[in-house]
Amino acid sequence: MKVHYDEEIDALYLELGKENPDGVIEISEGINIDTTSQGKLTGIEILAASKKIDINTILTYTLELDKNLLSKDTVVQGA
Repeated sequence: MKVHYDEEIDALYLELGKENPDGVIEISEGINIDTTSQGKLTGIEILAASKKIDINTILTYTLELDKNLLSKDTVVQGA
């Protein structure tokens, strides 16, 4: 997922996939879901975003790693 925020127009876009959308579903005023003809979600657009959500929260992130990836027993290929 990619997050795009345009501060000038106060619009947030959450890109959920690389497919080109064929349609838009407005679920609330200024909140739109982009979809393909097969019903896949490709993105979420939020207009007047700073009035609807805390922009600072959405533009920060936390990574959670699988503990198994960090174990000493993990074999590194090519090493």
